[in-house]
Amino acid sequence: MKAKNQRLTLLILAIAAVLAAVLLGMSALKDQAAYFYAPADVARKGVPLDQAVRIGGMVKDGSIQRAADGVTIDFIVGDETDAVIPVRFTGIVPNLFQENSGVVAEGRFLPSGVFVASEILAKHDENYMPPELAGARHKTETLE
Repeated sequence: MKAKNQRLTLLILAIAAVLAAVLLGMSALKDQAAYFYAPADVARKGVPLDQAVRIGGMVKDGSIQRAADGVTIDFIVGDETDAVIPVRFTGIVPNLFQENSGVVAEGRFLPSGVFVASEILAKHDENYMPPELAGARHKTETLE
């Protein structure tokens, strides 16, 4: 076999191996991918019932309702366009989760339009400081 043909064969094999690795990686990540929707996106495009998605927005004031079991909560996520998504979550919510704060929830939509979250991530702004440090800082500032 000539050297030119050998190089061409090796190049084709290398391209095929890289392509196979990329396709394998994409198929492995397909089940792990979660698309992000804002309430306005859901209102405009509808709800994807068959896939795991993430929604994000602000927890509406006065919308948090705790069930009698102590771990299930219902709340409403909204955005600046006044579009809202009702959310149900069963589990322990993060300490930062509260009304009028940002939240990202991962889960699935029910046919009724309710979003059943499997995970809640509370967001904070750039000025956030843990309560323990905020209290210590406040005491230091008052002593000076």
